[in-house]
Amino acid sequence: MRILLVGTGGVGTAITRIAARRDFFERMVVADYDLARAEAAVATAGDRRFTATRVDASDEEAVARLLAAERCDVLLNATDPRFVMPLFRAAHTARAHYLDMAMSLSRPHPDLPYEQTGTKLGDEQFALDDRWRQTGRLALVGMGVEPGLSDVFARYAADELFDTIEEIGVRDGANLTVDGYDFAPSFSIWTTIEECLNPPVVHEADRGWFTTAPFSEPEVFDFPEGIGPVECVNVEHEEVLLIPRWVKAGRVTFKYGLGEEFITALRVLHQIGLDRTDPVTVTAKDGTRVEVSPRDVVAACLPDPAGLGDRMHGKTCAGTWVRGTREGRPREIYLYHVVDNAWSMQEYGCQAVVWQTAVNPVVALELIANGTWSGAGVLGPEAFPPRPFLDLLTAYGSPWGIREQQSV
Repeated sequence: MRILLVGTGGVGTAITRIAARRDFFERMVVADYDLARAEAAVATAGDRRFTATRVDASDEEAVARLLAAERCDVLLNATDPRFVMPLFRAAHTARAHYLDMAMSLSRPHPDLPYEQTGTKLGDEQFALDDRWRQTGRLALVGMGVEPGLSDVFARYAADELFDTIEEIGVRDGANLTVDGYDFAPSFSIWTTIEECLNPPVVHEADRGWFTTAPFSEPEVFDFPEGIGPVECVNVEHEEVLLIPRWVKAGRVTFKYGLGEEFITALRVLHQIGLDRTDPVTVTAKDGTRVEVSPRDVVAACLPDPAGLGDRMHGKTCAGTWVRGTREGRPREIYLYHVVDNAWSMQEYGCQAVVWQTAVNPVVALELIANGTWSGAGVLGPEAFPPRPFLDLLTAYGSPWGIREQQSV
């Protein structure tokens, strides 16, 4: 397998370090708009199978040419969601497989944003499913940790743990702290603003997809391995758009443990317009006028999440809570994956959140390379058998767990 990795931020860099320990691929071309950053990622991998190059992720023709020139079998997208569609189309043009960790962006309903969906996450990609099927190529969308591993958990629960499922709720929480910062997101602030301030989506079997207000339906969820109780709220996320396509459940939600301080900061950003992505004109002291995106300014002012590992302490947990029946009796479980920042820093030199995101697409690529996972068209993680993925994740040295919430 020959891989084009686009994007060498925290997750992209972690991907190179994880993949360097595996032998399922022949070559990985590591590309970024910033060549120095790509070269740094390759240097830390310390493997001759890796090579660095420059590419603009928004230039789909350039990306398609790079895929063809390097004879790549698959494009792995490790950029933020703004670049999903040009990279998605470039892979299709080059007849390469495609894999991402976040799907095409949503647009709220113009009149009823907190009641009805507008353009949903992934709609632009699923609209091109027929074209991908015609080429016989696979576009595996939402294959990070959330979405990604959380979706694998949902399919595993449906296949092996439940007869009927009343509710699936992805629940994400952590007890991470960062020395020296009052506000330092552990993941891309651009993506965090996008998913936290957009209308959250909920799916119900008898109603379909609908939206609520941001940060709605707060609940306290008790996370395992010492993390403990964390208040979680509704957030827009891909799992709610993916799981119902392949798994039958009465209700599907995604709730994120943000904390009141983080929610307040996001609300203030929204109130003063700093969450906007459309450019505004700024006049400098010398009279020079430039156009900048307010959200890009916020991202530039905050520390790079990839560089916070040495200051971070604690654990992060991604998981899927499922309630239903087994053999006529009620059952409630939580399938989860916990990463301790001290372990990920010592083992890979990557902070816990980016490492946890990065390991899953590498596992998926290995399953595709050896033929265990195969298909054509635009598919989510739920479309594939879950057990091989979970077994291989454990073989990577990162086991997952199941907590029985209620005795069977």
